[in-house]
Amino acid sequence: MIDRDLIDRINYLAWKKKQEGLTAEEAEEQKKLRDIYLRNIRQQVKASLDALKQAQQGQHKNKEHGHGCNCHHCKN
Repeated sequence: MIDRDLIDRINYLAWKKKQEGLTAEEAEEQKKLRDIYLRNIRQQVKASLDALKQAQQGQHKNKEHGHGCNCHHCKN
């Protein structure tokens, strides 16, 4: 889960890297934190797209076909 502490630590390590460089341990920590952050963002995007797809499918099932919407049901 992405929380303020995770973002703050990522930002601090990015700042420190620019200012003075990171130790090997800090560089490894930065990589791990970024991986966690990106994995969470990907999960959120996937969940949003899945929900949108389900909502669109649900709306489509409720429509009466033959109204010219050009879906594969109405093209006939």
